[in-house]
Amino acid sequence: MPTADAVPGTGADAGGTAGPVAAEDVLLFVNAAITATGQREFRSGAYQQRLSLDFLHEYVRVNYRRVYAASLALDINDHNAVLIVRGLLENASGVSAEERRTEGRLIAARLAMLPPQRVYRLFGALRRAEVNNRRTRAIMRDWLAARPDLVHDAVKYRGGLKTAARHIHLRCPEDGGAADEVGAFLFRPGRLPRYRHGLLDAWRRAHYEQGAVHELPFTVAEGFAARHGMKREAFLERMVPRMTRLERLRTQGRRSTGTAPRLPADVDLTVMPLTRLALYVLSLGFDVRAAHRAELTGALRAAARRAAGPDAGSWGRVAAVLDDSYSSSGSGQKRRRPLAVALACHFLLEALAAPGAYRPRWTSGGTDPLLVRPWGPTPLGLCVLDALEPGSGGAPDRLIIVSDGWDNAPPGLAGEVLRVWRTRLDPGRRTAALHMNPVYDADGFDVRRLAPSVPTAGIRDAEDLPALVEIAQFAEGRTGPAELYRYLDRRVAHFVDGGTRRDQDEEEVAR
Repeated sequence: MPTADAVPGTGADAGGTAGPVAAEDVLLFVNAAITATGQREFRSGAYQQRLSLDFLHEYVRVNYRRVYAASLALDINDHNAVLIVRGLLENASGVSAEERRTEGRLIAARLAMLPPQRVYRLFGALRRAEVNNRRTRAIMRDWLAARPDLVHDAVKYRGGLKTAARHIHLRCPEDGGAADEVGAFLFRPGRLPRYRHGLLDAWRRAHYEQGAVHELPFTVAEGFAARHGMKREAFLERMVPRMTRLERLRTQGRRSTGTAPRLPADVDLTVMPLTRLALYVLSLGFDVRAAHRAELTGALRAAARRAAGPDAGSWGRVAAVLDDSYSSSGSGQKRRRPLAVALACHFLLEALAAPGAYRPRWTSGGTDPLLVRPWGPTPLGLCVLDALEPGSGGAPDRLIIVSDGWDNAPPGLAGEVLRVWRTRLDPGRRTAALHMNPVYDADGFDVRRLAPSVPTAGIRDAEDLPALVEIAQFAEGRTGPAELYRYLDRRVAHFVDGGTRRDQDEEEVAR
């Protein structure tokens, strides 16, 4: 792992000119890897996003390869994690044996956290790129060996598993066991008249028997149901026991009967991740949100308390500026994502603040977080002024701004307010300020900033906010590159040795 004088391009003196420049490059890449997904945003298209992101990946991989690999231990999104893994495996020339081992451990730990469909797509991309060295084959083989149910993967991700097995020349035993049946299912379809494994045989029978369709995973069963002309409503009702939690939520509207709005009785909303729950709440109509206000608010607060963990109530007086302007609607590919992050941050900050010491300010002027919608301009400057106004307990201990950074009512006011406040009114930094931006700016290769005096960090999931506060201190300039690299060392050590597996809704089937 890098130290202050170990990262290529930093120079021996971490306090010199090169050190801060290298640290700025690292932070810029981390912000992009957290927020950018290569998809269309409100103000930029998908092609522009991908072009900008590809440049950043190549730049950091070539100049700071060890930091590039270490980014896998940070709270980056899955899209960028896959790009990093692919970049490391495709470009391995000139890498020492020790670096290969470290990269291998990081890659293995990160693949264990990714949704399986992303991993199978990655394996397919490696095959098309003709990346077939010994390390790549070992990583793929170990990941497949750790899969909890390879038969389930063979049915649900048949093409991906077949491509991976062929690429690494995976041998299927011929002892007549389940592994042999998987091999016959993938490479010799139709050879066996029937399968002993129930799921494989259900797939065989589903070609001509409607009753077998309901024994398959939901995404596989959908294709067979359409082939048999099954009625959608009846099919969904019978498939509920086979659905994951997200699948049940997505199909809830189509399974509802009558006109009265209702929430899914077969899903416990209180155990959902905070940002994902906020996205679901925003997908509901205002009538549903109003009719189930207590249940939805309780679920959001439970998720926020779980995300806050031991830090709950420890942040003192917190003032928040939350962007619910029209640009928070996101895009067709990331619908309402910025607004969902703001809503999730609202409940998380409420949990982190001392009891009764949280003051939110939405840019629309609204006061009901459950009924927020993307609407109006972005008067960040006026909202920041309101947030910094001392309350009954005095000035806030923390100011958190959650916005895409496009201050336009009037333009630039927020940056000027923050500059004057930091230089004239609070030079001693009694109030810690932080701007959290959920939107990647392709033109600037970073998230858009409000003022140089206030650090800006990219955010994708509100649950990562406490950890991102620690990263933001490096962007503020009060700590040097050496501390940043030591922080990366700690994150890598925890990640490869004691990291926990992320909740996988794609794998969780209702019991």
